[in-house]
Amino acid sequence: MVTFNNLLNNPNILTAAQLGGMRVLEYEKDLSVRPDNAIASYYASEMNVRRRQLLLELKGDSYVVQAGAMQWMSGAVEATSGIKGVGDLLGKALASKATKESAVKPEYKGTGHLMLEPTYKHIILLDVGQWDGLVLDDGLFLACSGSVQQKVVARSNLSSAALGNEGLFNLCLKGAGVAALESPVPRSELIEFKLDNDQLRIDGDMAIAWSSTLNFTVEKSTRSLIGSAVSGEGLVNVYRGTGTVLMAPVV
Repeated sequence: MVTFNNLLNNPNILTAAQLGGMRVLEYEKDLSVRPDNAIASYYASEMNVRRRQLLLELKGDSYVVQAGAMQWMSGAVEATSGIKGVGDLLGKALASKATKESAVKPEYKGTGHLMLEPTYKHIILLDVGQWDGLVLDDGLFLACSGSVQQKVVARSNLSSAALGNEGLFNLCLKGAGVAALESPVPRSELIEFKLDNDQLRIDGDMAIAWSSTLNFTVEKSTRSLIGSAVSGEGLVNVYRGTGTVLMAPVV
């Protein structure tokens, strides 16, 4: 049995969020500073620029994490490549080129704890089971339950890739389990849109996640080129149907 001290009981390390076996740890202050960077570290902390880490507790289950993200693990935890043969490796390699995610995401199984490397990004925990397919913007994936299915989904048309700045393919998570995303903004600043057979238009690639049930296209902001010129807007990302969109308004 492995026990650890000065982590969960450290007054400088706060639990920012917790869902399932995932716990987001946040360092309230950076205590590893030198005289020449102490002032910058102080104001960084005051402006919510803090180091964060994801701690995973395994109880006979498994988690898939981004390649190279592991910092330490304790207990009876073993890592596997998650690759099921040459064909699976080839498919994941092609998918990684399309989604900008790593081709091989290690899967950790067993009983114990797994700590991921610190980051200054905001770690957001989501219940994948509450989504009918969760589509992620490129580069946001950090970890998910081993029970969550990962697949690549394509944009509905080529205009989405050429004009929407979202890429032609995205990673989609589906099934029961939890997921951790590395977001440029905190959860408190994300706007959540619920669409019921309706549409949402966003000027720019500010949507970080959306339901796979939504149809994504790129269109002119108005019906005519003159109207688009007058409004000052050109092309906008349009999400149609029934589902949810998470948007970072200040990226």
